[in-house]
Amino acid sequence: MRVNAPGELPHAFAAAWMARDAAALAALFVPDADFVNVVGIWWQDRGAIEAAHYYGLTTFFRDSVLSVGRVKLRMLGADHAVVHARMRLRGQYAPDGGIAADRQNMLTFVCTRDALGWQAVAVQNTDIVAGAETLVVEGAGLRPQDYRDTT
Repeated sequence: MRVNAPGELPHAFAAAWMARDAAALAALFVPDADFVNVVGIWWQDRGAIEAAHYYGLTTFFRDSVLSVGRVKLRMLGADHAVVHARMRLRGQYAPDGGIAADRQNMLTFVCTRDALGWQAVAVQNTDIVAGAETLVVEGAGLRPQDYRDTT
């Protein structure tokens, strides 16, 4: 799928996700791209990005709905850009087979333009945790924390 403007990348990503087409999703990336997911797993080329998304899209995300919200574009010259996109994910399967609560996340795309159009060089996926400004390690897990004065 050719992407003619960098701000279209989040929409193309969501379209490939909704089609459960990991190859089309991976084709949005340059061959040596990087993708860091919400828990810090770092895939370092198009093949790894495709394999990871194929796994998710055929298992716990198989019936999920990914939608694009606000998109912000910052051009870094004629052929490079950063795109931030708020996303919403619904319908992820929980480990017990039930449906998990909806998630909101921010995808940050670092993009380049070449003869194939716009492609992602790197993407960072960050979960949005309402009411929190950081995470605190407790035992083996992380807990959302807000240090701001609420009085």
